[in-house]
Amino acid sequence: MAIEPDLKNLRRLTGANFLFSDHGAAAEATFNGADEALILSLWRIEARALLDAVGWNNSKIAMRTFEGGATLQVSAPTDALYAAQELVATSWAATLAKLADEAFDVDAVATDLRAKISDELSPKEVALAVEAKERGVTYLGHDNQISLGLGCGSKVYEIDDLPAPDAVNWDTLHDVPVAMVTGTNGKSTTVRLTAAIVAAAEKCVGLSSSDWVRVDGEILDEGDYSGPAGARLAVRDPRVELAIIETARGGLMRRGLPIPSADVCLITNIAADHLGTYGIMDVATLADAKFQLSDAVKPTGRLVLNADDPELVARSAQFDGTVAWFGLNMDPAALSVWIKSGGHAAYVANGQMMLARGGKTTSVLAVADFVPALGGAAEFNVYNALGAICLADAFAIPIAAMAKGLASFTDTPDENPGRGNYLEVGGLNLLIDFAHNPHGVRALAPAIKSFDAKRRLVIAGQAGDRSDQDTCDMIQALWTIEPDMTVVAELPDLLRGRELGELTKVMSNELRRLGAGDDNIIEIDTEYQAVVKALEWARPGDFLALLVHTDRIAIMALLEKLRATGWQAGEPLPDQAA
Repeated sequence: MAIEPDLKNLRRLTGANFLFSDHGAAAEATFNGADEALILSLWRIEARALLDAVGWNNSKIAMRTFEGGATLQVSAPTDALYAAQELVATSWAATLAKLADEAFDVDAVATDLRAKISDELSPKEVALAVEAKERGVTYLGHDNQISLGLGCGSKVYEIDDLPAPDAVNWDTLHDVPVAMVTGTNGKSTTVRLTAAIVAAAEKCVGLSSSDWVRVDGEILDEGDYSGPAGARLAVRDPRVELAIIETARGGLMRRGLPIPSADVCLITNIAADHLGTYGIMDVATLADAKFQLSDAVKPTGRLVLNADDPELVARSAQFDGTVAWFGLNMDPAALSVWIKSGGHAAYVANGQMMLARGGKTTSVLAVADFVPALGGAAEFNVYNALGAICLADAFAIPIAAMAKGLASFTDTPDENPGRGNYLEVGGLNLLIDFAHNPHGVRALAPAIKSFDAKRRLVIAGQAGDRSDQDTCDMIQALWTIEPDMTVVAELPDLLRGRELGELTKVMSNELRRLGAGDDNIIEIDTEYQAVVKALEWARPGDFLALLVHTDRIAIMALLEKLRATGWQAGEPLPDQAA
């Protein structure tokens, strides 16, 4: 039997998650070609035996199969999740021992686990969490701090200095409105567009995203903060009056919902990306994973969905609450009925971004006045703006602030780094973008082709956790840009189990299959060097699509230096550029 002994993605689940709403722990096991039914039954039996042995008789077990393996998840007390994580790992070890007909001392293991549970228990923390729930105040923990309330209504305590519930001044604590945004593409831009609208309404907004956590224009920390750590940093700031949280798939699967509940949640779209991780092997399951965000919507809240995405439309029937729709291709007759019924929607009509609510429609802003839309050629940014309008509507932000926030958003590297940043340097038009999957690259193609260009160059790179087929699909999407030159860049920091050069070969071979000649492909070791090669190749009037993932900050510094020194395409680059 082809059974891998090591579990994958062994993790604590600190919030409601894919398989159930309880706290707990989970992991994936791989057993290609093995007797699935036998292994699943054994694993469940061993997990149940350990749960009972440590006194967690009421803990639940959930299992989900996928091609080549399964996920096992257990529920556990909120203050014993490290022990729960070890219990999951031990249950798999016990399963392997049974399959190998080897002895496994359950009693000894259970004794050790009970000791670790005892060391981890935090009665004060649990008491505060229970009291906060009873009072309708958000509790966030599972790090070195806990917090009660959100934003300007929050109080943060160090985990080693927790008060008793009756020592807390609960009258000073309250929540602030929260939005959470997930989806395959457009999350960061939608979050930042919504933040611009909220700022235009003169409210202090806290946001977390894949580049930073920011409060009222101040960046608190930089890095990928699209998970629970970023959410906590944003909503614990005492200045925040409203929070907008980017909620990526990885964080949802690794930890669960970052905030227990939200006033509004938005899902941008669903497309193939990151397939094969956490046992998510196809787009339908990916859609299920992202749709769990709907579980966070308060009974009085709203779920915002892309009406042009079939996966989201199909799942909307599962949601028993208020839905707002945004899109560019909604059937006019159906949209008219929806509007007359009082439904909420954002759409485009006669070149205007429109908002429907309460049976009435209002123009928010002309597409032509929204700079990132490139006059409508960057259709993906029109979608992002419509989603932001729906979020703002859920927060009862005035139309005037929506228009002001969108009109002032210029999509510069400072405002929206790595997302549709268009620059002019040395007689060249350049695009800096994070597009890394077929859906994102195809969405960019019309915008790129809307620019007049003598020649076009595209940089292609891919992380190692994408399959060969996913990588070829991305190259096929890139080919719709009709590049004269493609620079295939190695991503040495994102190999994720691949050999150096492995994906470069896959990408180059797919380009050749599509019709690229050897003279139209440059292979290079890093993204930064790929940009250097692109600039050396370029001549005035060319367009360079720099689709970069890891070296963006260094690349932006190089471009700014070239612009500051008056460099022109065709001239040698400064020595330090190489």
